[in-house]
Amino acid sequence: MDFQNKKVQLQDLGAKDYKDTWDYQEELFKGIVDLKIKNRREELNELTPNYFLYVEHPHVYTLGKSGDFSNLLLSEKQLEDKGATFYKINRGGDITYHGPGQIVGYPILDLENFFTDIHKYLRFLEEAIILTLGEYGVASTRSEGETGVWLDVGTPFARKICAMGVRASRWVTMHGFALNVNADLGYFDNIIPCGIRGKGVTSLHVELGRPIDEAEVKEKIVKHFASLFEAEMV
Repeated sequence: MDFQNKKVQLQDLGAKDYKDTWDYQEELFKGIVDLKIKNRREELNELTPNYFLYVEHPHVYTLGKSGDFSNLLLSEKQLEDKGATFYKINRGGDITYHGPGQIVGYPILDLENFFTDIHKYLRFLEEAIILTLGEYGVASTRSEGETGVWLDVGTPFARKICAMGVRASRWVTMHGFALNVNADLGYFDNIIPCGIRGKGVTSLHVELGRPIDEAEVKEKIVKHFASLFEAEMV
């Protein structure tokens, strides 16, 4: 690509239903893909936009396209009793939970504006979270063969603090990461998170023993994201 747009439009959607947010993601995603097709077809060089959405979902369980439904340990009635919803979606990965106290980030990027490497993209997302947690004195890392960000990998106390699942088509990304900041971890007891048995889940407020300022965490993530991707957040 001759021209690259390094600007990323940051939008904080606040508290928003999962399905409504997914529809919005699809709309932005389709807009970028359609523009790329038009550019190619008509030999244009219109810049493609990039977005970074922040959102907090009401209690919801989502299952990725390679996921196993049996990793949800609740009946429809039990879901209802917990005030939770369930969706099967088109990202990679297995089952995960989203809810209040969790910072969810959905970068919808045209990677041709940055680099065309999905593996590198995932590593950069993980790195933005690892660097953010480091600012709180929490040492985190990757776990080989498993996406996301973990604490105490290689010990019996390994626990996941940030889940990731993305979809990409024509180098355009959607879905993203979910970082537990002040999350109610009891909701994870109703699933086998990401299909991985015997590994715990944690939240930043549990690790630090105090409530965490989520706005501050969001600022730190964006700062590291911008630095890693050499992006300008607007």
